[in-house]
This record gives sequence, structure tokens and C-alpha cells, in this order.
Amino acid sequence: MDSQEKLEILAEAGRHDLACACGTGSPEERRRRDAAGQAWLYPVSLPNGGSGIVLKTLLSSACVGDCGYCPLRADADLVRRCTLGADELARLFLEYNRRRRLLGLFVSSGIIRDPDHTMARLNTVAILLRRKYGYRGYLHLKVIPGASDEAVAEAAGLASALSLNIETPSAGHCAGLSGRKDWERDILRTIRKIRELADNLPGRRRLRQTSQFIVGAAAETDREILDRTGELYRECRLERVYFSAYQRGTGRPGIPGEAKPDPGILSREHRLYQADFLLRKYGFEPAELPCEADGRLSPAADPKRRWADRHPEFFPLRLRTAERWQLLRVPGLGPVTVDRLLAARRETSLRNLGGLRIGPGRSALAAGYLDFS
Repeated sequence: MDSQEKLEILAEAGRHDLACACGTGSPEERRRRDAAGQAWLYPVSLPNGGSGIVLKTLLSSACVGDCGYCPLRADADLVRRCTLGADELARLFLEYNRRRRLLGLFVSSGIIRDPDHTMARLNTVAILLRRKYGYRGYLHLKVIPGASDEAVAEAAGLASALSLNIETPSAGHCAGLSGRKDWERDILRTIRKIRELADNLPGRRRLRQTSQFIVGAAAETDREILDRTGELYRECRLERVYFSAYQRGTGRPGIPGEAKPDPGILSREHRLYQADFLLRKYGFEPAELPCEADGRLSPAADPKRRWADRHPEFFPLRLRTAERWQLLRVPGLGPVTVDRLLAARRETSLRNLGGLRIGPGRSALAAGYLDFS
């Protein structure tokens, strides 16, 4: 089997592990791969609003794990199994990077033998790229749950970013998906360890840290996910938390995602991303985000609009005097628009939203929550 065939197999096997952030198309579109067969070239959104391409692949689709949601688990026969050698992957990436300038490389893996053995292989890819081939660009390594502190520290010294999927919001939910994984020890403690390592890197070097929930595999609620997300931002200062809707048919029969499938799971994922933006960019606290009686975000309206409609006492806001944090609560106004509004307000006496370069739909929506006197 040549390297290209392995890459195709590993790209197919890695389709379940998607961080489908808002801003890169509809939930359905974000799950389609390139028709030319380059499924390993993965679009990402950048903090500055731009986008780019990373080469994203598994190092191996072999796995000894028992995660009930994952098609790579040892007792499943859903994916073809193969493994790329460390130097084989390094050279593949460099060749793609030569032909088409990429943002970088993102490598994850099934668990080969045990977590530390797998981390050693992942770290070897990074060592070869950094020290043998002189690559200085973006390199993201997925940390394997249960890896030792020493293995994680070595990865932190090599990578631009590390991520460890939190998967579920609590130990109880994790126990319903895996009998081998200790959520507190293997996941939450290691996420905190990565933060500690990032805070103590030499010089001015920065290590990004992210995590990801598998939404709908366990019987978790959105409220539980949002509360845990807020904790990750507050205590571990993660750069991003991602949400990946569980894909029915990939998990073990009997887990909640299979026993009680959710036909609206992609919409649920989308609402969680909208709520996440409110946490990261709009100054909301998790407890403020409105969930329905079943603990889910409303499928009928985005969470910011839902909050506004539940707090009529907050509105209307006076356009000419409202503070930034207050304006960020107005449906239809985002951080960029609010900053434009504040800048314009310093120059003139605003009486409408004209000149702020927002569409008529958003302008009309926002106007219903504002006082223009």
C-alpha cells in the first residue's frame, strides 16, 4: 500500500472527527469533502475572519480504544485500518505544502497499543518536521487521553497547538461511552496540564489550546455542555471549544446517540456554536444563555435573540448613549458593527444605523431593540 492510498483511507476514517465551526458553510456542507478526492485538505476559519487550508489526517486508523461513539474503536468493523510511518507522513505533508502553500498540519490518531506509544509516534512526526526538515510553520497535535505528563510536555515543546477532546461534559456521561477511560484523570486533568505547560513555555513562544465535544453521543444536555465550556474558558483559557454532532451509525448499539437518535442534531450543533460565540465575543456568561425545559437551546431561534426576547426590561437601548457591552446584546449587532457604531458616535450624533455597512435584514432586526431619540 503506497502513501497516497494510506492517506485516502485515513482521511475517510477521520471523517467523524470534524470541528465544523460556524462560518464555513452549513452543517451539511461542512461535512462534504472535496470531490477531487483530497479529503485530507481541510478548510479552517482564522481569527481575523479569513480562511485557509490545513492538511488534516490520522496517523493511524488502528485503535485499541473502546469509545462507544467512535468508528475506530477496537470492536468495530467500520473503517479500513492502516498506519503512516512518522517520516512517511512528514514527507507527504512537505510535498503538499510545496505544491500548494498550506496553513499547516493537524495530526490525530487512533490509539496504537497504548496512549504513550501513540504520543511517541505523533511526537516523532513533529521532531522530524522541526529538526530534520526545518519546518517552522503551524503544527497541531491531538493529545491522546491517558498520555503521561512527560509525553504531553514533549508535544508542547514541539507543536504550535495541542488539543484533547473533552468529548462529554462530565465523568458520568463519559462512563456511558467508555469502560476504559477515566474522564477526570485522562481528560480533564490533562487539559489543565496543557494549560500549565503553555503558561511556562520559554521566551515568547505561544501554544494554542482547543478542545471538542461530541454532541449527542451521550445523554448530555446543552446546559451541561455550555456550563463545562464556560469552565474551560475561565479556568483553562482555551482558545476555542468545538462541537461535533454525533453521526448515527458510527457508534456502538445501545449508546444514547444510537438508541434515541436526534434528527435535529446538526441544528443543535449550530446552536451550540452560536452560544459559544456569545461566550467568547459578546460577554455572556453560561448561566445567561437560555435553554428550554429539556436543557436544550431553542431550535426555533438563535440564543442571542432568545435572550433578548426574554429580557424586555433591558430594551430599548438608547443608540446615542448605550455602552458597548449593552449594544452587544442587541440582536443583529455584532462586535465589528458595534465598534463601527461607537466610532461613528464619537464623530456625530447618530439617529439611525445607516452608514454602518450592515444588511437591511440585520438593520431592521436591531432597530426593534433600539431607541433612536
